[in-house]
Amino acid sequence: MQRSPLALGLALVILLAVASQSMFVVHQTEKALVLQLGEPLNRIYMPGLHFKLPFIQKVEYFDARILDYDAPPAEALTVDKKAIVLSNYARWSIEDPLQFYRTMRTVPGAQARLKDVVYSQLRILVGSYTLAEVVSSQRAAIMQTVTHKVADLMKGFGVKVMDVRIKRTDLPPENARAIFGRMRAERERQAKQYRSEGGEESTRIRSDADRQRAVELAEAGRKSELLRGEGDAEAARIYAEIFGKAPDFFEFQRGLEALRKSLKQNSRVVMTQDNPFFKSLQ
Repeated sequence: MQRSPLALGLALVILLAVASQSMFVVHQTEKALVLQLGEPLNRIYMPGLHFKLPFIQKVEYFDARILDYDAPPAEALTVDKKAIVLSNYARWSIEDPLQFYRTMRTVPGAQARLKDVVYSQLRILVGSYTLAEVVSSQRAAIMQTVTHKVADLMKGFGVKVMDVRIKRTDLPPENARAIFGRMRAERERQAKQYRSEGGEESTRIRSDADRQRAVELAEAGRKSELLRGEGDAEAARIYAEIFGKAPDFFEFQRGLEALRKSLKQNSRVVMTQDNPFFKSLQ
């Protein structure tokens, strides 16, 4: 009996469909589980070609590489009652796909669980240190301790945690404004102190300059009066010497001096011929 080409083609299509449903390939970056009626078989399939029952079993693939999870910022409270906003990231991988599927099912579910565990451990440790220690001196120790504790807690979920890092530490907006306000007040206080010290120094220098000026002016006045007295004495001596040698000239000089003091502008003087002033004028 000769088979028709249509029957042969249909048989070939069915054979290929069954073969495609019976084989599956796990790539180098993956691990796989075979689910039978929704329940995983107790076997982890590594990279390579594998077989399963067609239509009854299906394959669930898991990434075997190291995964990164960047957690959203969250607040924590330090031992000195200071609020701080922490941003962290974790590096992890699916170590046991069978346990992972039974507990987490999906990668988003594992990330949500990882976020809760990391932040709970971070809050516990941050609450044991001051703000300055969290930001600087104890930051590395906190990250190392958190990594070990989170790795132990996540091991039961088939997850291996390699590293947990604090990516950034910030202050809440209200704390930042308060700190900036205190910094501004401190700078203004220092500026006011510097201005006060500068004004005090300026007043002292100005007072010293005024005192030195007064002393120098007094000394100059004293020297001026001394020189003027010496000059007047020398002039009187010269006049006395000259007048002693020429009494007539002395008398004439005294007459001129008297006339100079007596005859002012628009002055009239009536003198007789025997008046000494008249004789001096002659």
